[in-house]
Amino acid sequence: MFNNSTYGIYGSTLNAQRSKAGGILSALLSPVSFQLLAAVPNAPELSSAGYRFSGQPSNRPLRIVIAGGGTGGHLFPGIAIAQEFEARNSATKIIFVSTGNPMEKSVLSKTDYELRCITAAGIKGRGIWNQLVSVLKIPKGILESMRILKNFSPDLAVGLGSYSAGPVIMGAWLRRIPIVVHEQNILPGITNRILARFANRIFISFENTKSNLDSRKVQWTGNPVRNELLEYSDGQISQESNHTGHRLLTVLIIGGSQGAHAINMAIMEALDALKDKDHLHFIHQTGEADEQQANEAYRRNNIRCTVQSFFDNMAELYSRADLLICRAGATTVAEITALGKAAIFIPFPHAADNHQVLNAGSLSDEGAAEMIIEKDLSGEILGEKIAYYAAQRDALNDMAAKARQFGNPDAARNIVDNCYELVD
Repeated sequence: MFNNSTYGIYGSTLNAQRSKAGGILSALLSPVSFQLLAAVPNAPELSSAGYRFSGQPSNRPLRIVIAGGGTGGHLFPGIAIAQEFEARNSATKIIFVSTGNPMEKSVLSKTDYELRCITAAGIKGRGIWNQLVSVLKIPKGILESMRILKNFSPDLAVGLGSYSAGPVIMGAWLRRIPIVVHEQNILPGITNRILARFANRIFISFENTKSNLDSRKVQWTGNPVRNELLEYSDGQISQESNHTGHRLLTVLIIGGSQGAHAINMAIMEALDALKDKDHLHFIHQTGEADEQQANEAYRRNNIRCTVQSFFDNMAELYSRADLLICRAGATTVAEITALGKAAIFIPFPHAADNHQVLNAGSLSDEGAAEMIIEKDLSGEILGEKIAYYAAQRDALNDMAAKARQFGNPDAARNIVDNCYELVD
């Protein structure tokens, strides 16, 4: 499914970046003996406690720690996994452990899951001084994590891959708690590359990720998508039409919780040149900085729109959308493919190891999406794409159907099945 030509363009550069980052990280971690921990032998495929699976999973109640967050791309798959565990047995107890940033607190406050906080900070791409400060926080984070683990006594620790997962997963390893990690992107991030040696299972979203990790532990499961997105029926939203009764093309633009300024500016530029504006409706998540300017651009062009800095009702918006214009974070890609939506990806150019380009490329190479590299982005190009798909609904539907072939709505179920195999 993944065209190796896409990886070939970036592969040598990415390998060089990873090698350089690994060297810097190893040097930095020595003062706090983290390097010694990272050098331990790989965890066996089954834990030393002898957890083995026979027959069907019992679905007994478990106590689960889910570690990591930081961004929606890490946190939302964790929520999807938690929902599946609870669906198996309502007596299961789940806590999330992370740094407790405002996004995590806001999202988890709308769920029944408790968030417990530890000390942690990112390392990669922060400059030598900030990296050193971050490394010095690791021992405190591990001790805080071990205290939480001791009090909660989990059956299993699940790592989501962000830097805040590191201390928790290392604490779980020290306490001999079975560990699984989930990697959302095609290229594993630096945290998961380190934590993979501690894990009993490694769950991946893209089949091609196997080549970067210990194949004995790897299970290709897909990237979990939250229940509310999967369960939202298309029938709950009436097809939008204009005053003539013609079907509108609904374009959903999402640039992450903070918006995406480059996408916002290109869209605003494209509005001036669009024709047949009466057949278009835009739903645009702008972020706070561009909300007012975007609203004015739509008003000036007399185009139907719903513009907000942030949306909470993503299930409804996905259902209404005919075409998405968005970044290519792994969770966004998973949601689009699971729901079978047509998309124009504009990868974030500063994503670690340029992984968003690879995420998007896995679909665009197969005609399941379009990709515009940000340096090539302009209002003219984006306007032409929107106009084309407004006029060519068959092409739009074909792209959506191909995207659905890449989706895996059973990803959370696959992961939870595997977790029960590990602990039963």
